[in-house]
Amino acid sequence: MQDLKISLIQSDINWEDIGANLAMFEEKIWRISGPTDVIVLPEMFTTGFTMNAHKHAEMMNMRTFKWMRQMAEQTGALILGSYICNVHDRYYNRLLWMEPNGQHKTYDKRHLFRMANEHKTYSPGESTLVASWKGWRICPQICYDLRFPVWSRNRFDYESQKLNYDVLLYVANWPQVRINAWETLLRARAIENLSYVIGVNRVGIDNDGMEYNGNSAVIGPKGDTIFSIDGVEAEKTIELSANALLAFRDKFPAYLDGDDFSIEQGEFEEDFN
Repeated sequence: MQDLKISLIQSDINWEDIGANLAMFEEKIWRISGPTDVIVLPEMFTTGFTMNAHKHAEMMNMRTFKWMRQMAEQTGALILGSYICNVHDRYYNRLLWMEPNGQHKTYDKRHLFRMANEHKTYSPGESTLVASWKGWRICPQICYDLRFPVWSRNRFDYESQKLNYDVLLYVANWPQVRINAWETLLRARAIENLSYVIGVNRVGIDNDGMEYNGNSAVIGPKGDTIFSIDGVEAEKTIELSANALLAFRDKFPAYLDGDDFSIEQGEFEEDFN
């Protein structure tokens, strides 16, 4: 493992305007200073957190997919972000993992935010995604998933003598009214899983009048805040230290005392390059 550079893009989002958002995020991507390994966009970065899925859903391999493939190829970075996807007339809040060579993976949001009736519009995902990039194992999830620690449990594999992942990553549209929960839960996920945790949230006010203040953050495995930014649009690249992560895990191997359990609905799915 070498150190990993992750670029967070905290932005306002044009309501239900895919073209405007793709143009805006392309400009922001090119404003990233210096080389980077991973670029992270917010949840539903092409539309905002809308329930009008029937109007804005895309099939796989269409507009947003092609745009992410182009951005990944041109920057040489892994790009992550979620958008509305139509699969056999079922809608998913789908995170796309896009590599520079066009290889891709997907994660569908498991926990749908019923307080906004997301569960009445979208179908839930059935499995987690853990995949490798530049020697790091990354587990991306989406917004409301943050509240459910069982879903993000970092298991220890005794055969390989490794934890399941090194970075737990959340893309979100998490409103300001509940930002204290966002900050607390990001730190909790880092502490309990002995991993880096990345949270990328949006800013601005959406069409439903919901206000977002960002607070995108990078949290270390001890629960320490390495970086956070509140209330403004920004592009920021943070370098994650492999040595610091591995040294802390060696010094404090709490994962060896974790309880074993199984999940009845859905299953964990690993995908290592």
